[in-house]
Amino acid sequence: MRCKSYEKRKLFQLILTLISASIGGLIFTIMNWPIPWLLGSMTAVLLVNQLSWTKLYWPIVLRNTGLIIVGYSIGLTFTKHTLQLMISQLPSMAFMTILLLIICAGMAFIISRLTSINFPTALTSSIPGGLSQIITFAEETKGIDITTVTFFQVTRLIVIIFAVPFLIFSPLFSKEGVQSVPDVFMEGTQSSFFPQIIIYALFSILMAFIGKKIKLPTAHLLGPILGIAILNVSGITGPSLPGSMLDVSQLLIGGYIGLLLKPEKVKSNARMIPVALISGMLLVSIALALSFLLINLYHFSSITSFLSLAPGGADQMGIIGHELGADVSMITGYQLFRILFIFFAVPPLLKWVMRLHMK
Repeated sequence: MRCKSYEKRKLFQLILTLISASIGGLIFTIMNWPIPWLLGSMTAVLLVNQLSWTKLYWPIVLRNTGLIIVGYSIGLTFTKHTLQLMISQLPSMAFMTILLLIICAGMAFIISRLTSINFPTALTSSIPGGLSQIITFAEETKGIDITTVTFFQVTRLIVIIFAVPFLIFSPLFSKEGVQSVPDVFMEGTQSSFFPQIIIYALFSILMAFIGKKIKLPTAHLLGPILGIAILNVSGITGPSLPGSMLDVSQLLIGGYIGLLLKPEKVKSNARMIPVALISGMLLVSIALALSFLLINLYHFSSITSFLSLAPGGADQMGIIGHELGADVSMITGYQLFRILFIFFAVPPLLKWVMRLHMK
């Protein structure tokens, strides 16, 4: 009887969480706010969890499903052209990424000195990457405050959402020389979506499982990215996902993140709010300054250069670039290189920092 009662309670909590997340995503969509099904579901679940008379429930398997969907969609952007680009631009990508991370590490050190945030948390908060990817990475790394990381990353995302369009349409950026490029986000045969997508879904799940076995960081995301990217480069291109499926993936991730947040921790340190805003603005400013190096070295368009280095995710910056007619392959190449570099290079660095911290 107790077992049945427990299962009924969990099911009720799950349904309540799903309803809350869906309403949040819908409200953000109606209001035309950015990344509505991620930020909306996250915000709604956070609020309901704080006000509700019962605990909410969101199993990690739903979060992992969302990550696999996102990993598949990012993997599809990795084309032969992107690979050739990354090889030809490898020294530049490595230099820009390492320089940006060194600057971020310096900012993290200052933040850890000015506030009560420990250095590993401050470093993860300052890392420029996709919101869901970095938060998942932070959750899987011991000793990092997930609430602080999420707060900093969301604040930076808001700064980017306002700053990037403002900067791009300012006199700093010339629209001359910007040409239309293939839409790497829509490649794939829609007519044969079924049953192809089932085969690719099973393959993505397998890659996530293998990634977990070999202890890849954020395996449910990185495994599908690498697996689908290899297939794509080999000429085996999967069907692109409809926008509704990507919305579902954001909801699955956002609902889980909403339950991870502990706002009372942020309230206890009011100094975090201006620090998060300033660090977000600094990261955008640094990316803008570095973009002029790309313009001078490789004669990229100003929009392509900035979006290649902007501290956002490959999907978000790529979509903005496509809307503006920039070189999406260049943007995706730089952003994917940074994501892969962060996922492979930062975990050992954080482990080393944590060991130093414990001495």
